This record gives sequence, C-alpha cells and structure tokens, in this order.
Amino acid sequence: MSGLQDELLRTLTKVAKALRAEGIPFALAGGCAVYARGGPSTEHDADILVREEDAAEAVRALVAVGMRAAEPPEDWLLKVYDGDLLVDLLYRPNELPVTTETLERAEELQVGSVVLPVMPATEVMIGKLLVLDGHRCDFSALLPFARALREQIDWEKVREATGHSPYAESFLLLVERLDIIAPESEPVRERTAS
Repeated sequence: MSGLQDELLRTLTKVAKALRAEGIPFALAGGCAVYARGGPSTEHDADILVREEDAAEAVRALVAVGMRAAEPPEDWLLKVYDGDLLVDLLYRPNELPVTTETLERAEELQVGSVVLPVMPATEVMIGKLLVLDGHRCDFSALLPFARALREQIDWEKVREATGHSPYAESFLLLVERLDIIAPESEPVRERTAS
C-alpha cells in the first residue's frame, strides 16, 4: 500500500468519526468502496454518499475537524479537502437522489482502522457505468473492479439499471467477451430486428 493510500484511509477515518459525531448518515461509494470490498486500491479521492438535506451539515462537520470546503461547479455534490485529498459528498449522483433507503443498503465493513457503511458492489458498478459518456469513456479502472468483485455483483441488475447507456452496454459486452462475466441470458430491452 502506498503512502497516498495510507493518507486516504486516515482521511476516511476522520470523515467517519466527524459524521458519526454529528449523527449524519452516510455511506462509502466509488473507488474506496471497491477497495473496501476487496478490489484494487484507489488513490484518487473519497466518495461519500449523504442525503441532500445533510450535505451542508456534513461539510460543516468536516470543516470543524480541520478540512477545508471547496465550491464545486456541479450542483449534485459538495467538496472538502483534507490536506490535498479530496472528499466528495455526493447527494445526487447520476441525477439519482441519495435517500435514507439508499444509505440503508450499505453494509458495515472494515476499511483500514475503521468500520464504515459501504455501498454494495452492484450499486457501485451501476454508478460507475452511468458516469460514462463521450468525454469519460475509460474502461481501464473498471476492468480490474469487474474482475476483482465479479462474484459480488448482480450483473443482471447492472444490465437493467444501465440498459439505456450505450457506454455501459459496450463495457458489459467487453467483460463478457473477456470471460469476466457470463453472457447476458435474456435481453434487458427489446431489440428490433433489422
């Protein structure tokens, strides 16, 4: 594990402690959730799901423990920094609001020295696939994730949730062709005959 990964784990510990002290429900998502579930490590940032009504209070709680707030250009998350490490507080990723029910699907897992609520691998994969578009279509981080956590992912649910995305469809075809997952058993959406 690298020094940057150690710093990220220390940041996650600070985040968990601060949010729990204020009674703010949250869950770990993104690359850190992949790592927590046995996937490859990430050194990018920490994605934390919070409800929109808790987002501003979450920022205040993290600033109170020494982090600094940053103004994001997006309207679906807030950002704080712990030194140089970014923590994204996502309340509407992929235009889907984070709800109490969303957070209740998280499972308590050991992440470094702290136990955190971590989103299921299926939901993390869906979120990562829904981000793909013409400007962000890099499968290089998704392939190790799919390989490492393939048994934890409900691939039929992923297909259903991402069926409208040609980018997700392309990724799913790729992981099928690489024998990472089994081929689709039935079409998710009707395809018209040519």
